[in-house]
Amino acid sequence: MTRAGLPALHLLLALVVVAVWGTNFVVIKWGLEDFPPLTFAALRFTFAVLPAVFFLKRPAVPWWNLALYGLFIGVGQFGMLYIAMTHWISPGLASLVVQTQAFFTIGLAMLLTGERVKPYQLAALALAAAGLGWLISHVSAELTLVGLGLVLIAAMSWAGGNTVQRGVGPVNMLAYVVWASVFSAPPLFALALISEGWPAISQAVTHASPAAWAAVLWQSVGNTIFGYTAWGWLLAQHPTATVAPLALMVPVFGMGASAMLLGEPLTPWKLAAAGLVMSGLALNTLWPRFANRLSAAS
Repeated sequence: MTRAGLPALHLLLALVVVAVWGTNFVVIKWGLEDFPPLTFAALRFTFAVLPAVFFLKRPAVPWWNLALYGLFIGVGQFGMLYIAMTHWISPGLASLVVQTQAFFTIGLAMLLTGERVKPYQLAALALAAAGLGWLISHVSAELTLVGLGLVLIAAMSWAGGNTVQRGVGPVNMLAYVVWASVFSAPPLFALALISEGWPAISQAVTHASPAAWAAVLWQSVGNTIFGYTAWGWLLAQHPTATVAPLALMVPVFGMGASAMLLGEPLTPWKLAAAGLVMSGLALNTLWPRFANRLSAAS
């Protein structure tokens, strides 16, 4: 067993997943060079549905639940994220800011269940808020207020999707995501027609480079099909407290890949802001496990 509590091969699989999810922000940026954002998002979810929907049984959850999840994740999370990444925020910073979904998820849980906020959660939120405040104080071409706002909306939508999905209990996550994507692609295409126009959609689809289509497939197959399946399998094999902390490495891969592949500078102010946000995320994720160990040892 490893120090993380996972067998070596399982730990390697988890690291591959978070690497895929982190570097995916660079892939998004590459795809946006040829596709308008909402068209790109619509294509991503179309290929997540087809052909997988014909081979996976629909999970035993209400249609409204699948529809709500599909709208939150498809339109709210990725629609807003792709728009933000066209001009208003760099991939590395987007990979960091969207992780604030953890705090929005907590907020929704408290709102819906009446659960009271815990002191460590307040401290974690304060650290993350300080990091976001530091980012706001350094608004520039790679981070605008519009971009920050759109990614925060994406994070809130992700939290909404988390809340909807958790309400159905344990399900086949791959089948759940595929069937929910049925409700993601149509509204994204409709919004693309309204805001981007058919000429832009047609031009992009007919003239996109092989690299752009590879980005679409990577979003659908690598990020969604492989990522969710592998992560769901790991969560089924091990306690959530053992697997979940590894997701903290997503922004590390995101910012690192953006720096290496896109030349995004890792300036001191950006690293300081990332440190504050990541510290808040780490405290929120790891403190319950640490507190349980202290309690067991006493």
